[in-house]
Amino acid sequence: MNSGEILQRARTILLVDWPTRDVPETLVRNGFTVYVKGGPAADDFFLQGWRDNQLVQQRTGRAPEHADLVYSYRPLAELPGIIELAKSIGAQTIWTQSGLSSDGSKNLRGCWLPELDRTQARHKIQAAGLHHVCQPYIADVARQIAHSSS
Repeated sequence: MNSGEILQRARTILLVDWPTRDVPETLVRNGFTVYVKGGPAADDFFLQGWRDNQLVQQRTGRAPEHADLVYSYRPLAELPGIIELAKSIGAQTIWTQSGLSSDGSKNLRGCWLPELDRTQARHKIQAAGLHHVCQPYIADVARQIAHSSS
């Protein structure tokens, strides 16, 4: 299954950080239910919404009961905790984003990882019984899906 098919099947997404507001904004505007893990505390969860032409959030104080996909813009060292979170809410996929270009420079839309890092992340995620996506940029895929269905 490719990234577009995975995102098309998803209805609810939990974001664990993001590079710019483009990620939550694009997902919410394209009809996804979007939750955010907004900090280190166990109750730092928020539901994103669209009101008066702007992104708004409401504190829920708990993880969603279910999400189809967990998106993470966090260092790979945090992957074990993200995997556990994904499993606890029944997610089938973890979509990681590095924020790096292929030359290793910072790029807020960048999805490149060194081969060893990408392989290790994929193995950890797959060993937990989950799918792994690490490219392309999730907001671009959401826009493509919206464009193709209109």
